[in-house]
Amino acid sequence: MANETKKDFQAMLLDNRDMPRIQIVTDPAVIRKYGGSRMYFAPPIEYDRVMRQVPRGQVVTVGDIRQLLAKQNGADFTDPLTAGIFVQIAAWACEQRGDRETPYWRTLKTNGELNPKYPGGTEAQKALLECEGHTVIRKGRSQIRYFVKNFEAVRFAWGDGTESGPRKA
Repeated sequence: MANETKKDFQAMLLDNRDMPRIQIVTDPAVIRKYGGSRMYFAPPIEYDRVMRQVPRGQVVTVGDIRQLLAKQNGADFTDPLTAGIFVQIAAWACEQRGDRETPYWRTLKTNGELNPKYPGGTEAQKALLECEGHTVIRKGRSQIRYFVKNFEAVRFAWGDGTESGPRKA
């Protein structure tokens, strides 16, 4: 997203458009890739609601959130494109409010990667995660990326039986 300081992310967070809704997908390649034809579109506020549930010291991935929302809404999968955008909207709305009610820094990309599109980029997310006891490691030489070390061990599991990963001991 560009010009984040000029956008009203709180308004974007509350804009449901035509969501929630389920769309039936007919493309065989998509059905194979995601394991079904029922694609759920969740509004941005749903991503914010789920992100608020992740406690200090634990993390989730955008994929974990997508899986939870699909399961809760009787779908096979959740739209991956809007998921990435709506997680960013939730992060920027939190930043604009000046609170920490949505601990967006605990929501990671695939394989525990930090999200450079969050407020302050990976450096800010890294600092917030390290304050909570996580170790962040750097990978790459020319394209540097950051990951939470052993993120699988601290993945949050929802209380409704939907597991995003093992519970922290």
